[in-house]
Amino acid sequence: MTNIAFLGTGLLGSAFAEAAANRGDSVTAWNRSIDKVHALARFGVKAAASPADAVRGAARVHLILKDDAVVEEVIAAALAGMSPETILIDHSTTLPALTAERAARLQAAGIRYLHCPVFMGPPAARNAQGSMMVTGPKELFESVEADLVKMTGRVLYMGERSDLAAANKLLGNAMIIGLSALVADILTLAQATDVNGEDAIKLLGLLDLNAMVTGRGMNMAKGNFTATFELAMARKDVRLMLETSGDRPMAVLPGVAARMDQLIAQGHGAEDACVLGVDALARP
Repeated sequence: MTNIAFLGTGLLGSAFAEAAANRGDSVTAWNRSIDKVHALARFGVKAAASPADAVRGAARVHLILKDDAVVEEVIAAALAGMSPETILIDHSTTLPALTAERAARLQAAGIRYLHCPVFMGPPAARNAQGSMMVTGPKELFESVEADLVKMTGRVLYMGERSDLAAANKLLGNAMIIGLSALVADILTLAQATDVNGEDAIKLLGLLDLNAMVTGRGMNMAKGNFTATFELAMARKDVRLMLETSGDRPMAVLPGVAARMDQLIAQGHGAEDACVLGVDALARP
């Protein structure tokens, strides 16, 4: 039985703590709202009054916190209870630049730190599904790899560049959030045209979205804007969508239309609609 601690028991942290306790680990947890920790008592999770109390005797400490400021605050509060052998595993979604700074500072102080953000929700965390990205010292990762594998369906070690998992977490979340917003616009169009919303979602199954990401996405990344769907024609279709939706709120398409207008004014109208990504190629 391994002693582990969870600092932060929101939806995801609670699910991780529950799953760990069900696997037979000895779990202690802390959260600002202590009621959220007490709700885990039925799984055998012990509540701690402070971060330092939670981490005493823990081999691993898992952070699942809101943002960089909270991560810094909670780590500072936990240090008094950590032993030199404790491994700090941070699952929080954080700013890449601050993650790199924090990792360098902690490692210089002798603290064993890995950044391990995840793509999973609470149900996936309870059932060891989803994906976990890991950055940090390879030897440290290898020492806990078997434990991390138990938490998720897939563990991807991305190397020792400490901000890389943080950057990729933002990339993935951008897709999730952007897709959610676009689906909202599709449902708005369905409402405006008296199409059943569930039928509209089923229709999306006709589209091979993975192939679109691989094909159009790679063309955008490489700067290949040879036209198969001209930007000017795509803009016409967006006009039809906006006219159809009328005064209903739209999350994404008005911004897409505005960006298309800028690019057409710059002379890109005959290029492929992938030219929407042209400015992403201008890297420092």
